[in-house]
Amino acid sequence: MKCYCVVDFRAPLQEMDQPTPVPQGAQVLLKVRAAGVCHSDIHLWEGGYDLGQGRTLSLKERGVTLPLTMGHETVGAMVSAGPDATGLRPGGNYLVYPWIGCGNCPSCQAGQENHCMAPACLGVHRAGGYADHVLVPHSRYLIDIGDLDPAQIAPYACSGLTTYAALKKIGEQTYRQHPVVIFGAGGLGLMCLTLIKALGGAGAIVVDIDPAKRQAALEAGALAAVDGAAPDAAQQIIKAAGGKPAQAAIDLVGAPATTSLAFDFLTKGGKLIIVGLFGGGSTWPIALIPMKALSIIGSYVGNLAELKELMELVRAGKVPPMPVHRYALDQADSVLASLRAGKVVGRAVLTTA
Repeated sequence: MKCYCVVDFRAPLQEMDQPTPVPQGAQVLLKVRAAGVCHSDIHLWEGGYDLGQGRTLSLKERGVTLPLTMGHETVGAMVSAGPDATGLRPGGNYLVYPWIGCGNCPSCQAGQENHCMAPACLGVHRAGGYADHVLVPHSRYLIDIGDLDPAQIAPYACSGLTTYAALKKIGEQTYRQHPVVIFGAGGLGLMCLTLIKALGGAGAIVVDIDPAKRQAALEAGALAAVDGAAPDAAQQIIKAAGGKPAQAAIDLVGAPATTSLAFDFLTKGGKLIIVGLFGGGSTWPIALIPMKALSIIGSYVGNLAELKELMELVRAGKVPPMPVHRYALDQADSVLASLRAGKVVGRAVLTTA
């Protein structure tokens, strides 16, 4: 099969021909129909994360080996399956849940495979969707999408699931009564906007330093779009929230500047959900965290049950389509480069014939 791989960190993706897997046991082989290009792929391509204070989290030391076929937002058509795979339609299109754990630890046993300490995620630890075929380790990780558009559905495996899980951590009592502040108006930010609408939320104030992305957020229904680099950004956000400090924020960037700004506009007892992995170190005044009674919560993608819940909303027509830009599979490297340069508005998806 043909795949596009990281062969050296920070080097261009290379086209490789590898043997097409033959599924065993409960494994399922899919022909890839669509593969989302996610911002997380940039960190994989770079080989690590900035932890601040001169420290770096090395993916090589965390079990990521090269060559790596990235791609964790994948929809594929069933080609073949092992004898233990059940409940599948030959030729049917499936969204793949990629955040796979060891299956044996307390997190996995509790249905929280995304919290597993020995993960085996597709596109990270196992070959993913930047290929014409992908092997899924068990049929339970497949969600039938029927006749829905594969390119439109693929991003739900990460950007959709990630923002849905973050909103659940805020809680419907909060997001239905108060506007949520969203940092970042890229693919995840626009997805978060649509999900707030779908869940009956009170709307969102979007923060981004890019004017084009702020405009995209306004066009997608944001209550306001604020330049996070403005000296009075916190005051603008409070004004947009009705003149009161905000109850909750979802940081889809995860940088020192965004987390610091969130600290300034959140109310006492507010919640900050950090999703983004831009990196760096925080300079919060520690004494003010208990004094403000802030909840600072990390949120890493979501679990399989949450993805199924999200797909029920999509099937019911409650989640409007988000902007998707389609590219041929062999453009994987150039699309990843465009995403690194901040030139992608909405979501970029690789598609196959």
